[in-house]
Amino acid sequence: MKIGLIGNPNSGKTTLFNSLTGTNHHVGNWPGKTVEKRSYVMNVGENKAEIVDLPGTYSLTAFSEEEKIPRDFIIDEKPDYIIDIVDATNIQRNLYLTLELLEITKNIIVVINMDNFAKKKGIIIDEKLLSELLRVPVFKINAKDEKEVKHFFQNKLINKKQKKFEINYGKEIEKEVSILSDFFNTKENYPKRWAIIKMFEGDSSILDKIEKKDNFIHQLAESIDRIKRVHGKDYASVISGKRYGIVSGIMHECIQKTKPKRKSRSDIIDRIVTHKWFSMPIFFLIMYFMFQATFTFAGPVINLIEFIIGNILGIIEPLLSGFPEWTSSLITDGIFGGLGSILVFLPNIFILFFIISLLEDSGYLARAAFIMDHYMHKIGLHGKSFIPLILGFGCNVPAIMATRSLDNKKDKILTILINPFMSCSARLPVYILFVGIFFQSYQGLVIFSLYIIGIIMAILTGFLFKRLFFKGQTSELILELPPYRIPPIKGALIHTWERSKEFLYKAGTLIFSFVLLIWFLSSFPLGVEYASKSSLIGIIGRTIAPIFAPLGFGNWQSAVALIFGIAAKEVVVSTFGTLFGAANLTTSLAAIFTPLSAYVFMLVTLIYFPCVATLAVMKKETGSWKWPALSVTYNLIIAWIIGFIVYQIGVLL
Repeated sequence: MKIGLIGNPNSGKTTLFNSLTGTNHHVGNWPGKTVEKRSYVMNVGENKAEIVDLPGTYSLTAFSEEEKIPRDFIIDEKPDYIIDIVDATNIQRNLYLTLELLEITKNIIVVINMDNFAKKKGIIIDEKLLSELLRVPVFKINAKDEKEVKHFFQNKLINKKQKKFEINYGKEIEKEVSILSDFFNTKENYPKRWAIIKMFEGDSSILDKIEKKDNFIHQLAESIDRIKRVHGKDYASVISGKRYGIVSGIMHECIQKTKPKRKSRSDIIDRIVTHKWFSMPIFFLIMYFMFQATFTFAGPVINLIEFIIGNILGIIEPLLSGFPEWTSSLITDGIFGGLGSILVFLPNIFILFFIISLLEDSGYLARAAFIMDHYMHKIGLHGKSFIPLILGFGCNVPAIMATRSLDNKKDKILTILINPFMSCSARLPVYILFVGIFFQSYQGLVIFSLYIIGIIMAILTGFLFKRLFFKGQTSELILELPPYRIPPIKGALIHTWERSKEFLYKAGTLIFSFVLLIWFLSSFPLGVEYASKSSLIGIIGRTIAPIFAPLGFGNWQSAVALIFGIAAKEVVVSTFGTLFGAANLTTSLAAIFTPLSAYVFMLVTLIYFPCVATLAVMKKETGSWKWPALSVTYNLIIAWIIGFIVYQIGVLL
């Protein structure tokens, strides 16, 4: 069997999926968390079943990738069941999708989630009457209760012949549907009536599936002209209006509303955090706390890791005295210097991911998008684009994938292009290394300034690119503000561990590979002093270094670190660690940098080049190499110009 889980964003699909399958996909308390379908095979009764968690969607009109994935899954893969998860607290909006599902397939089971929250808001749902009106099975369920969810799947998947559910859209539209049905032929078994209605709503993607397209397009244009004469230009709203009319009738019959005793907790909090004057200071205060916490709480753990690595190195060095010099150098300078220098920052990255997870799960991220909507409009985007940007603080790769939730392709590409300016966790070790040496009294403030500069750079770049490449009207923001919830610590820890595990995996594979390469280039030709200017890496660095001399760091080691940092920003730190050794890293960097040149180096690391993985996902999401090429060229030029300006002004001051 194939079973699809579908529902509005933030309705509890992924929570239900986790409860059923025992998996630990992160559940975010904000719209657009699932950006691609996920599946899991398990036993349901006597059958094997593939459970598919689909992206959240408000409708089946394919204006965004989030809407296209579930729609294509239903039509192309013809699942045995579609489980429609309905948020009881927003049942009126959720039932609109239910009606669309009933128009496309009969194999629907409606599951009402979060009924306990609905009752607190004074919403009482009669699920039996709702089942009769929709002509499909309807059940109430708590998606967080694993026993209840598993019992439902083992006992409630009813093999019952569903009755056909059809909406009458009025005499004129129904007449044109009938006419177009005679011209409609596809290779796949598309539901004719549903497809024609969708094309009336403006979903042109269905035309790609039609045989003899030219004949059909001509007839479709004539039908639309006739409908316009009766209903006017806004004829598509007649179709959605009919659906909302049915939803209204269902609500009147099945939903009993009582006045809640007091305002909800979310309403009370929102009066402060989305306030006209207080919202931005609160947002920046939360961001500042996040970066300051990465030092305050991580410091003791970092000291412990450094102590352990130092002791292990102290034990190993005497044991290596009988081995060839290159073996000793590989282990001490290469492995311990390169990998050790990056692993000490794991506590900082863990804490950063943990705080971001808490912000996601609490519901604050959606408010951040709402708060930033006004400012994002200045660059031709809206607040919904700010969610992928905030996710960029963790990693630019999933942040760029999260742009699939944007309806407008221009908005999506513009958001992708400005996303690399967000300081991802890979840049954090570079910042921590330098502020720990040069800015010990102002660590949180200096790193906070780098993150803010990244946001400002993203906004200014968006403003420029919008006018150069993406002229046109900005779409308006329609964003659900989910209720505030106390973040589940277990869920946040699971998400944090998954992301930290990715960092450890990267350290054990990609970064380790570059550590070996850097060590090799530092050790050859044979006979040269390790990591000297006469070594291969020294020759490469001296060739490139003059480019960075006007920025204050003309030493060849910095040039080499930036070149290797193209693969992954963590490699910048491991390059210094491999060249100087973990024990001498602090004193060596203090000798070749000043506080001013160190700050400029961090600025350049922030701006100069998206990592290879980011460029790959850029290409995948935009469908072209021209946008990654533009990003690389623009970022390199801007990084040099800003570095030059900041350094030269700093010298004058």
